[in-house]
Amino acid sequence: MTETITISTNDAAQTRRAGSLLGGLVSPGDVIALSGGLGAGKTALVQGLAEGLGVVGHVPSPTFNILLVHPGRLSLYHLDLYRLERAEQLVDIDFYETLESGGVSAIEWADRFPAELPDDRLDVEIVTTDESARELRLTGTGPRSRDLARRWSNAWSAAGGEAS
Repeated sequence: MTETITISTNDAAQTRRAGSLLGGLVSPGDVIALSGGLGAGKTALVQGLAEGLGVVGHVPSPTFNILLVHPGRLSLYHLDLYRLERAEQLVDIDFYETLESGGVSAIEWADRFPAELPDDRLDVEIVTTDESARELRLTGTGPRSRDLARRWSNAWSAAGGEAS
């Protein structure tokens, strides 16, 4: 049975804070698969993740680069699959090697190629509930990612955030 946990945020700053908490919880090899419409907050969440990993400097959307690497406590591999048209193109960007390289991979538009994602990953669907509020719907697809989703939800609740 797949469990979905929801973290609610009221604005982009809270979405980023939620990501920062996640950054303190991730381990080498974790994969965060992000989905949501344009402007949903995927990049804001990854910026927070980067902050929690101790990444220094600006973390832009990798839309035109497809992959950006940010050094921190663990390397953050920030991928954006929006511009890719076929799964075969993932080989050209070293997608599979990147996921196995011992860092943390945050993949925007991961839902474009679901069959290419690892079996154990944290799916984060970002749903816009009003102009600035978001629901982060967390689904762990394996034991490691289910544990990460629960720990993230607990950390968010302990920080005063709303989770269910």
